[in-house]
Amino acid sequence: MIIESEVAITTPEGNCDAAYFHPKTGKHPGILFWPDGFGLRPVIREIASSLAAEGYSVLVPNPFYRAAKAPVMDAPIDFTNKDMVTRLYALIGTVSAEGAAESDTSAYVAFLDARPEVDHARKLGTHGYCMGGALAFRTGASLPDRFAAVASFHGGGLVTDKPASPHLLIPTLQAHVYVGIAANDDEKQPEAKGTLREAFAAASVAAEVELIPALHGWCMRDMPLQNGAPIFSAPDAQHSYNKLVALYRAALG
Repeated sequence: MIIESEVAITTPEGNCDAAYFHPKTGKHPGILFWPDGFGLRPVIREIASSLAAEGYSVLVPNPFYRAAKAPVMDAPIDFTNKDMVTRLYALIGTVSAEGAAESDTSAYVAFLDARPEVDHARKLGTHGYCMGGALAFRTGASLPDRFAAVASFHGGGLVTDKPASPHLLIPTLQAHVYVGIAANDDEKQPEAKGTLREAFAAASVAAEVELIPALHGWCMRDMPLQNGAPIFSAPDAQHSYNKLVALYRAALG
């Protein structure tokens, strides 16, 4: 049986509403789950509940708590609606700002450290989708001695020319890492996968960088159609979920 509860976490910048999932009995490795740009919503809760059923205590914060309580966007998202897209990027700006994710991470880890359902003898894991992929990198680098697993699925902005590019954090990581890249993201930035692989190898960080034959957002069943075709890909989403569970099994137990 999985217990799902609504929790509030005090951060340096306010109170974050979050969802917390764990098996009814026992102590389990803690997971910090970063949603994509559309935030904490039913499809994210489904994934978190499934992970809890695998034997993990999973915290999913509303990353946009500085602006609004979850859910912050209606699904499916209409990418042709300029007002909606403008609001989306404004929300993303609240958590992508320098230092925001790092200060939040400390509060989320403190929450997990205080929970009796978390096995404190084991390290933590973190993963994210879309913008959450970059946040997972920042999380693992902000407390490298605490996070033993980091994963990104159709992550946005992992390799940029900015001084704060997530790929530059790789030497700081002390984690096993998985990165799943969407086919259309690879078309736009074909050099990114090589840059990531080289950075992992240079830092001696155990990592897998995999090209997925699907569109950006393939893991989320509430994604809209793109040019008349579905973004969500059930087989690729299952493959990615299996990769995530395998990563956590290997790194956290």
